[in-house]
Amino acid sequence: MTRTRSLFSLDFLLLSATIALMIIGILFIYSSGVSATGIVFSSEYVKQIVWVSLGLILLLAISLSDYTRFKDWSLYIYIVFVLLLIVTLFLGRRINGAKSWLGFLHLGVGIQAGEFAKIGTILLLGSYLDANRGSIRNLTTFLVSFGITLIPVGLIMIEPDLGTALVYFPIFLVMTFVAGTKKRYVLFVLLTGTLLSVLSLLTFWQMNVTQGQTLPLQILTDREFFKYLLYSIGAVLLVSLIGLYFMKRRYFYWLSYGFSSLFLGVLGTLAATSVLKPFQVMRLIVFLNPNIDPRGAGWNIIQSITAVGSGGFFGKGFLHGTQSHYRFLPQQSTDFIFSIFSEEWGFIGAILLFSLFLIIFIRGLRIVSASSDPFAVYIGSGIVGMIFFHMIVNVGMAIGIMPITGIPLLLVSYGGSSLWTALVGIGLLMNIHYRRYL
Repeated sequence: MTRTRSLFSLDFLLLSATIALMIIGILFIYSSGVSATGIVFSSEYVKQIVWVSLGLILLLAISLSDYTRFKDWSLYIYIVFVLLLIVTLFLGRRINGAKSWLGFLHLGVGIQAGEFAKIGTILLLGSYLDANRGSIRNLTTFLVSFGITLIPVGLIMIEPDLGTALVYFPIFLVMTFVAGTKKRYVLFVLLTGTLLSVLSLLTFWQMNVTQGQTLPLQILTDREFFKYLLYSIGAVLLVSLIGLYFMKRRYFYWLSYGFSSLFLGVLGTLAATSVLKPFQVMRLIVFLNPNIDPRGAGWNIIQSITAVGSGGFFGKGFLHGTQSHYRFLPQQSTDFIFSIFSEEWGFIGAILLFSLFLIIFIRGLRIVSASSDPFAVYIGSGIVGMIFFHMIVNVGMAIGIMPITGIPLLLVSYGGSSLWTALVGIGLLMNIHYRRYL
């Protein structure tokens, strides 16, 4: 039976948690712009209020629309954002080392296409996975899905914006896993990504810190050794693939599986040493030891950890933080807003923040699990995965257990593009809930 829909059919618990996080964001964006003498020197909080107000209208409009229409338009939406990413490479403005912004930034008007492209990728992936439910366990379907993800990732890496690019991978993995792809495919991407990350970190450490003095790691910095390592892994992989093709033995499959992951991990490390900029390399190095460059690349992590720790249980009180108001903490309204929040509201405040995010995650998962539409399930899971990854990495950066990658705390950090991306995603979740009986 079809039920009558009204505004009261909206998920007000999800909406309330979202609004509460945005209010917290505005408060601490304001706090980040106050000096130690009490002078307000930044108008960022005013801009955030404008973006929140317009974003809520956008959220409501998406919540009350028909999300199935986005399925029909998913390819066009995806293409538009890919084209914007291409335009950004030529006409974009460079901020913090990455050419990732389009617009008139001197007037305070601009967009970060990489943020909005996450929604376009989620919609197209959801549409593709829905259209290929019958072959979801095939490798070809998995590879095409991966290709859909890699196009924006590649363009964003050229900017280069490592943090934004990284978010696409958990979106892809969560959506394909929920769609029912083989677990071994998901595990392969995770294993390869882990190998690439570990080998890259060791390589950068060897190149910039020990400078070749650690003998076992010299193979990662010596081009000749590196070349022979790659050839050796490739040869074993080729033999394994030939054995699998002719003998059909199970162990040849797993040999091919393992050495393919190792080969791609080593190859990716070689690419990382060529593509990543010096400031990005230093961010990875100081993650291992911030004291390598305490007044340079390690400054952010050291000051952030100091701010979080100094907040104690109850915090120093709103507008009474020292790390932020004495300007020890850089990027405090964006990347490190959790740091000033924890300094002023302490552990209790952090629990409140996590509880609000937990409400969004639980409501998102319940909305996804209650839907009978595969497309809704796929895009809903991608949105939850996106918000979850942003929160984990941003908080991890602030407390020093994650490398600094420039990932904002969605709904809280300053910035219109990331805020509207999150609100569009939550609007889609509310839309799925709103139309659950149709």
